Amino acid sequence: MEPIVGLITGILWGYIFQRARILRFEKHIGLLTLTDLTVLKFLLSGVVVGTLGINLLATLGLAPYHLKPTFVAANFVGGVIYGLGWAILGYCPGTAPGAVGEGSLDGLFAVLGGLCGAAAFAHTYPFWKQTLYGIGGYGKVSFPQLLHLPPLLLAVLFAGLLLAFIFFLEKMGW
Repeated sequence: MEPIVGLITGILWGYIFQRARILRFEKHIGLLTLTDLTVLKFLLSGVVVGTLGINLLATLGLAPYHLKPTFVAANFVGGVIYGLGWAILGYCPGTAPGAVGEGSLDGLFAVLGGLCGAAAFAHTYPFWKQTLYGIGGYGKVSFPQLLHLPPLLLAVLFAGLLLAFIFFLEKMGW
């Protein structure tokens, strides 16, 4: 059953990505040059839905919520690599396969680059675990724990701030 749900979900996401035009190279370059914030608004909308959805499901006991440990240095280096790849290729990992589906040859290079990067990381993982994972390892921490607030309340506040920011960007014509 899971493969069918995954296939249907993938088709729906692909359709939404295509209709929102965020599979286009120009849209990503527009984000990176801050001339077209369509991709940013789309991504933030996804964060709003995901934040509310997972916290609501977890609060109702319908889905488990598993925190992953925080490793500041590893997250920072991974973020830099991710951002550089996005800036160089003009696609993020979520939109590159969709761009390939639309016939984009440069999207194919983004997918292949991501797969090569994942393979390189997997083969060098012991090195990274010995070095970067030891710097800024805080264990399983979350903002609700740090702020002593209920997770769902914090999710609603965070989602509200993101929605306000999205509407601000729209009002400014960005």
